[in-house]
Amino acid sequence: MAEIDADAFRSALGLLPTGVTVVTAIGPNGRSGATASAVGSLSLEPMLMLVCLDRGSRTLRSVQEAGRFGIDVLAADQEPVASQFSTKLDEPEKWQGVEWSERNGIPSLAGSVLWIGCELQDVLMGGDHVILTGAVADLEAREGEPLIHHRGAYRGLG
Repeated sequence: MAEIDADAFRSALGLLPTGVTVVTAIGPNGRSGATASAVGSLSLEPMLMLVCLDRGSRTLRSVQEAGRFGIDVLAADQEPVASQFSTKLDEPEKWQGVEWSERNGIPSLAGSVLWIGCELQDVLMGGDHVILTGAVADLEAREGEPLIHHRGAYRGLG
């Protein structure tokens, strides 16, 4: 097999449109959140979600400490939120100007089209990321168009 360059791999995967989410938790140092695109449903019976976070992620540490996490599927007009949570800013700065509420010990971002609250089940190593599975404990679907990421840019479906 031919060797694949990491940049070529990243560029090729950019052709796969993904929903834009923010994974949240409340850890020992307060709220944490990270923009994530490697998120999906894993199982209907039992209801499980899958989230992949960078091994160095502060949000990963918060999820592991809290034993629960939230997944907010961002709305098409929430590109600034996606950008803010994708930075390495200190956690308090990431949350500046972001409306949120707490549901069963998990942050829920205002304006997202879907929020799913999960109880942490599994923590698996996956290359430079950690794969988390979570049992769905709560959810709220809201009206709106989701934000997607395609070819290196945020966009709506329209």
